[in-house]
Amino acid sequence: MARAFVRSISFPLSPSRSSSSSKPRAPSSSYHARSVSLPCRSHPILAHLHTHIRAVRAWAQQGPAALAASVAVGLAHVDALHSSLGDLLDLPEAQAALSGAGGTVDRLLDSFLRLADAHGCFQETVVALKQDVAEALAAVRRRDGARLASAVRSQCRAGQELARLAATARESAVRPTRLSILGGGQGSAAEVEVTGLLMESAAATASASAALFGAVAAMSVSVEAESCSCKGTAALVCLVKKNKKKSSAPGCGEEGVAVAAVAERLEELEECIEELEAGSEKVFRSLVQTRVALLNIHTLHIF
Repeated sequence: MARAFVRSISFPLSPSRSSSSSKPRAPSSSYHARSVSLPCRSHPILAHLHTHIRAVRAWAQQGPAALAASVAVGLAHVDALHSSLGDLLDLPEAQAALSGAGGTVDRLLDSFLRLADAHGCFQETVVALKQDVAEALAAVRRRDGARLASAVRSQCRAGQELARLAATARESAVRPTRLSILGGGQGSAAEVEVTGLLMESAAATASASAALFGAVAAMSVSVEAESCSCKGTAALVCLVKKNKKKSSAPGCGEEGVAVAAVAERLEELEECIEELEAGSEKVFRSLVQTRVALLNIHTLHIF
């Protein structure tokens, strides 16, 4: 089996990554025969996985400003990682390696379920946040203080939910060790390699998810120039009401400029949320597909 696998690669790469692997690759000295069902990291699918894991972790480690400016990029990195995971889980060799990792597979299934649940909640919160931002923007434009106060309170609740999701994801973003992979037992090199990559992928996804949720939460409260406190909300509402009494012209005086600045920030947040909707849907689907593929492998070997 090992010699046949080294001789040819029968599993096609997905179209999004075929261009990067279309050039012939020179044989590597590290590409040696092993007494396991998977070759070492020189296999293209494994190389792609390591590349995507590094990309996801690098994005998650950026500063708050960079994260806020590239949330769509972060989602694309996570989606690409799980697309590559799907390629790995389609390999018969990988499926065979997972057949004896029952306890580890159970933990992986639980990890991917929690991640899928978190991103499902994220989607719901983003939809609610989009409605709150649209409501707040309409209130600012119409100088409706009561309507704005209600919208800002709802927006703050959405921000708090995002912060909670970020904390939950952050708790599970732990790098796996050989001991955690094997659960204290012994396993083949192939089992360690495949389950290790899956656990690395889950940990990287958790880190990126925590960074993503936190970045969107921070953006959702930035329109108030301070945290979502009662004082901040009251000041913003007061500003809108005061500006309405002074003049019906939307851009009159310093206060009019301040209100216009708030409207501009709300518009930017609204545009960002629209980008997030499509990306978050793809990530949620890819997480579900990863878990389904892993569950199918697990179920097949149980029965």
